[in-house]
Amino acid sequence: MSLDSITTSVDEAVSGLFEPIATWLGEVVFYSVPVGGTELPLIVAWLVVAGLVFTAWFGLVQVRKFKLAVDVVRGKYDEKGSTGEVNHFQALTAAVSGTVGLGNIAGVAVAVSIGGPGATFWMILCGLLGMATKFVEVTLGVKYREVHPDGTVSGGPMHYLPKGLAERFGKNGKTFGKVLAVMASFMVLFFGLFGGNLFQVNQSYAQLVSVTGGEDGLMGSSAGALFFGILIAALVGVVLLGGIRSIANVTSKLVPAMAGIYIAACLVVILVHVTAVPAAIATIIEGAFNPQGVAGGVLGALIIGFKRAAFSNEAGLGSAPIAHSAVKTKHPASEGLVALLEPFIDTVIICTMTALTIVIANPASWAEARAGESIGGVTITSDAFATVMPWFPYILTVAVMLFAISTVLTWGYYCMKAWTHLFGRSQASEITFKVIYTLFAVAGTLLTLQTLIDMADAVLFMLAVINIIGLYLLAPVVKRELNSFLEFVRARDAGEITDDTPSDEDQESVKTTV
Repeated sequence: MSLDSITTSVDEAVSGLFEPIATWLGEVVFYSVPVGGTELPLIVAWLVVAGLVFTAWFGLVQVRKFKLAVDVVRGKYDEKGSTGEVNHFQALTAAVSGTVGLGNIAGVAVAVSIGGPGATFWMILCGLLGMATKFVEVTLGVKYREVHPDGTVSGGPMHYLPKGLAERFGKNGKTFGKVLAVMASFMVLFFGLFGGNLFQVNQSYAQLVSVTGGEDGLMGSSAGALFFGILIAALVGVVLLGGIRSIANVTSKLVPAMAGIYIAACLVVILVHVTAVPAAIATIIEGAFNPQGVAGGVLGALIIGFKRAAFSNEAGLGSAPIAHSAVKTKHPASEGLVALLEPFIDTVIICTMTALTIVIANPASWAEARAGESIGGVTITSDAFATVMPWFPYILTVAVMLFAISTVLTWGYYCMKAWTHLFGRSQASEITFKVIYTLFAVAGTLLTLQTLIDMADAVLFMLAVINIIGLYLLAPVVKRELNSFLEFVRARDAGEITDDTPSDEDQESVKTTV
């Protein structure tokens, strides 16, 4: 029996077994209600409302403290002797690498095809709201992280839910938090294996095959697939062995590289069509409030834009705090401010650049998609670049590879923390996980397992439900931490404290007006 027939049989068997479960779970998690002639997924509304609430609660923190966030990333407020494994910049790039991926390339194309150019406007707005949610969850991630005797750090919803709820609500809060922590760990682990690993490898391999002659080309055979899978698995395995320090060292170089390549390509298209930029911006704004040919009108464009942004930047899902918790800091809110830059980079910059490139280039495939024909996703984006750079599919392949590898690495770290929370931190436990995770990377080139990937998406967004409930209950803690850090910044800027000043982080936070 050939390798192709084996993998096909496995795919069919998995689909037959899990498809009913995946279908039911998707219907529950992504349940939609009719609004103004279109469908609104309640989970998207849940995420957007959280962004609105936290934006109001913290007084537009994403706008007022944006410059401070940049200063923190630059290391202006670093303190000697801070507990943690990586610096602010490395923590940010590690987390960004988990969100910036194929969704920024293909997902945005789908959004502006279904929702029209105006979806871009609402996508940006949702990204801005998500900055406040990300600030809250990451501050909690650092506040309640667990520092192990060997200096490594574990954080995320599996830690701040039980610890934070116990601190605020006593025994009952602790019990409730422990249940939520186990659920959160399972959800992170399941999505990481299928959505953050297998799917990313599968799609990057598909792009590689497409530029090397298709199924009859160099990489189109089963042997080529196996070779690519083993190569990716080896790279991932080696980096995972080094933990978050190793992952951060890789992503701190990989993320700027991949973002630089992609944004540079967008700018080339935009500059070549520079005279069309004002009209494109006008089309986006007009389409947001007066869309043409979009099902559901304004609400249709709004919902599509919000949906794409929510799926892209993962604000409120609880995944990013796992990476950010490893940061070296004595003030949890400092990393919360750094984290609010994540949706800005992912959604406001990269997703918007993709949308603007498509609108300006106006490739034939986009017009066909908007007319109701098949929507190609990455093909539309690639065609937009090809209007200026016919050779761009090769560059896009490099970008997709970088996106995929960085995402696999970051989700490997997320999964590790979920795994050890469930099964312990013994050496045998960690080695077992790393073997399983690398095998999934190999399987990604051979299998599609689309049904399990669909389930993984639903499971990840289930995490948003329990995570945001915790964020609401623990928001007063975040307010105190922000007050404490702002007082530290004021004192540092005034010269009242220096790196050599003994830390007073264990003392009661100084109350200031936020």
